[in-house]
Amino acid sequence: MPNSSCHRLVDFVEKLLGVALPVGLRTWDGVRIGPSDAPTVVLRNRRALRRLLYSPGELGLARAYVSGDLDVEGDLTEGFRRIWALTRSGALNRVRLGPREWAEAVRLAASLGVLGLPPRPPAEEARLKGRLHSLLRDKAAIAHHYDTSNAFYQLLLDESMAYSSAYFRFEETSLAQAQWDKLEMICRKLGLQPGMRLLDVGCGWGSLLVHAAKHHGVEAVGITLSAEQLEHIRVRLAEHDLTDRVEVRRQDYRELADEPFDAVASIEMGEHVGEDNYPTYTNTLFRMLKPTGRLVLQQMSRGAVAPGGGAFIERYIAPDMTMRPLSRTLGHLESAGFEIRDVHAMREHYVDTVRAWTATLESRWDDAVALIGEAGARVWRLYLVGGAMAFEENRMGVDQILAVRPTDEGSSGMPATRDFG
Repeated sequence: MPNSSCHRLVDFVEKLLGVALPVGLRTWDGVRIGPSDAPTVVLRNRRALRRLLYSPGELGLARAYVSGDLDVEGDLTEGFRRIWALTRSGALNRVRLGPREWAEAVRLAASLGVLGLPPRPPAEEARLKGRLHSLLRDKAAIAHHYDTSNAFYQLLLDESMAYSSAYFRFEETSLAQAQWDKLEMICRKLGLQPGMRLLDVGCGWGSLLVHAAKHHGVEAVGITLSAEQLEHIRVRLAEHDLTDRVEVRRQDYRELADEPFDAVASIEMGEHVGEDNYPTYTNTLFRMLKPTGRLVLQQMSRGAVAPGGGAFIERYIAPDMTMRPLSRTLGHLESAGFEIRDVHAMREHYVDTVRAWTATLESRWDDAVALIGEAGARVWRLYLVGGAMAFEENRMGVDQILAVRPTDEGSSGMPATRDFG
């Protein structure tokens, strides 16, 4: 069927790229073209192409996949790997849709019956209003991702409910053990001792609060903007008999007015702050610490390309998120007055963490769909598979930074050498 919809689409795309498609393509008429050993992109209907016509690139593909108009048969990770290989080759960057190419695309779309009104974006797409990083908008952004469903996060995560990179000390380590080891490493870096006061800025579902209080005897305050997280933590604190030693609030970091703490942690929360507000964030962390108090900041990093993570992440996962290069984060911390004592790169650990979450999602797919719907589960599948690849290929990183607030005389209160494990 040399004149099929599939053949005509592939001919047009390969002419634009200047190379053969690295994956297979099957259209709604059942015709498949492409390498036999590659995953197959399935266009289930013409609406999939209409989404790409109105939103070319990543956003259109994401909308088509989330809605089910487009699917992938075979290994989704391998599909991502082949597409990114094409990106690294420069083929995608060389594509330029000038007037002639657009005219050809429109003629092809018309002949395939694709033209029509733009399809509505899936309901799972974020639609935030208000000034960027205002208090109200930040609450809405956090609610979009973190208030999905406590039951879903309990399905996806290990029993600690740690939603950040684990620390795999050994190859055969389970996710639960790796999260325990990560929490313990944070506590050791902070030098926690019984009776100390800990502040956790962006405390998630309370994994560090519970661990530090149970195993290191601290008193703690945690803040979160998520109503679902707040409810979950309060239940956990009651279950562990920690309500007298741990306080949790629904509060923004800009609203903190406490006396300084002995130690402060902020684990993968700084990505939500925004570049313009980041000095306020680091100044607040500094202000919350007593002299010689320590900070552990665990944070994802990214270069100058797509600091928000790209169109899919920005619309479906973490709207208004900003990741910056590690060097810029260190500069912000130093400008606030911190002394940087240690930087621990954990990029490969995040690959293993995300792939463990992916395995759980796939093994409990029907349960996930029952909790957040088919489209919601497809959002998470795309997010996790793409995220693991981004860390694997060093397009994103994650680092655990240890900093201290020195005294006016310059003392850090820390030994010259220390093994943090």
